[in-house]
Amino acid sequence: MSVTVNKAQSQIRSAISAAIEKATAAGILPQAEVAEFSVEVPADRKNGDYSTNAAMVNARAFRLAPRKIAEAIVENTELEGTYFEKIEIAGPGFINFFLSDVYYADVLFEIREAGDSYGRSDYGKGKKINVEFVSANPTGPMHMGNARGGALGDCLAAVLDYAGYDVSREFYVNDAGNQIDKFALSLDIRYQQLLGVDVELPEDSYHGEDIKERASEFIAEYGDGYLSKSEAERRKALVEFALPKNLDNMKKAMKKYRIDYDLWFSELTLHNGGELKETIDILRQGGHTYEKDGALWYRNKDIQTEMLLSQGKSQDYIDKLELKDDVLIRANGNPTYFAADIAYHRNKLEKRGFDKAIDVWGADHHGHVARMKGAMKAVGIDPDRLDILLMQFVRLVRDGEVVRMSKRTGKAITLVDLLNEVPIDAVRFLFNMREPGSLMDFDLDLAVEQSSQNPVYYCQYAHARICSILSKLESEGKADADCSAEELMLLSSPEERELIRFLSTLGDVIINAAKNYDPAKVTHYATELATYFHKFYNSCRVGVEEEELRKARVFLCICVRDTMKSILNMLKVESPERM
Repeated sequence: MSVTVNKAQSQIRSAISAAIEKATAAGILPQAEVAEFSVEVPADRKNGDYSTNAAMVNARAFRLAPRKIAEAIVENTELEGTYFEKIEIAGPGFINFFLSDVYYADVLFEIREAGDSYGRSDYGKGKKINVEFVSANPTGPMHMGNARGGALGDCLAAVLDYAGYDVSREFYVNDAGNQIDKFALSLDIRYQQLLGVDVELPEDSYHGEDIKERASEFIAEYGDGYLSKSEAERRKALVEFALPKNLDNMKKAMKKYRIDYDLWFSELTLHNGGELKETIDILRQGGHTYEKDGALWYRNKDIQTEMLLSQGKSQDYIDKLELKDDVLIRANGNPTYFAADIAYHRNKLEKRGFDKAIDVWGADHHGHVARMKGAMKAVGIDPDRLDILLMQFVRLVRDGEVVRMSKRTGKAITLVDLLNEVPIDAVRFLFNMREPGSLMDFDLDLAVEQSSQNPVYYCQYAHARICSILSKLESEGKADADCSAEELMLLSSPEERELIRFLSTLGDVIINAAKNYDPAKVTHYATELATYFHKFYNSCRVGVEEEELRKARVFLCICVRDTMKSILNMLKVESPERM
């Protein structure tokens, strides 16, 4: 929250409490324990800049009508030395406060003083949060779900950072287990086929062109020398050759997408380092496993039933879920992906000590959420320390039609295809224009459109317009950036006041976005800020002859420019000075 906003709200609380105390001492109000009251911004500013229900919630305590209590409070309220110039009673007893000119000046002084840290807060108190996102299998190219997940996860991490959390971005590399075995088999078959061996690729293998490309690259380097090797040796060599290339391509794609991970975590380290075995042993010792058909099973049904009952769910409700147990170690001795996933989350929350782990998953993983939280409980970790953000799917649309294939390659559109076709600014911004849980159509035409219909262009244009205004005034020697409080108080038009009030809300917007894991609140703020600025610009000429007013409007423009730039920087979107 803005320091100035916080101060204003604190002043209201202090003034109300002091007025009640004064009225009680004078015998106007009876002695009573004062109830907690709220201070809010009314939906209609004509009813005041702030409103409190102090009289309403204390009606029972004082045994008086709210209107009578409100009259006593207003009569005994001192506004001198506060940000408020007027106080009124409305309706049955609401008390409304009206801001003075000093408040608006102080908001702008705060923004200028904070610079690019404006909007930051210590709300998160430095708690360590791990945000894991994208985490695509390194067995092929990244797709549209990864495109949305990348923008969402990275911007969420930025929002949490601005809200005062200690944030770490992480990519979980699934370089062990069944998918790697399937990767090895697919590479092996393609390798043999390319060398003329009559062998068929199984239906459940990877059939993408990228597998052929990797096999071809392997042949270019090693020829047919591995045909004479054993299957195990050949597949091991193919994976060791292809996997680093795929992983490198992933890292390049993420870099192109302006995403810098703090850690690329290898699943293989859980297998090789003993953490997977250690985690399974904890589940065994806790009585959460049993053996059946040669496999080791996890008692998912029992754990989830216990958790749901503790949440007040009925047994009938639980029975309808048809909960099932899960395999941890297959009959062939290989651990499942679920087993590794439990060990991975235990590594984040227990071994590395994150206060909270946030995973960004596709909506198709919905059924996996409850069992993963249950597994945390089973290994002795508070399940509330793990939050899963489910993200709905994306459809690409062009000319009103759904697009599935790349024009250039004729294949399914990948993340890299999208980043080559659409400006990265637009991709990052537009993917964060909707709540994560909402289905999304990504309009390819809109993303490249240079008009106010394109939200990112609209925001960037507001920034560029301000830069142009200031540059013109500077060339005329009229861009003095210093201003006194008295000069800033000249910003009294409805458009100026509206713009300043909106600027003051950025801190709350970021905190709410962090609370709700919803970066869309920040992109919406940016577009609204652009709207408020354009409204101001169209009503209030910046380069007026009156020097004091001109200086104040220049100061306001600088505040808007710097705030917009700070938001776009947070989203890793460029802030052009010319467009």
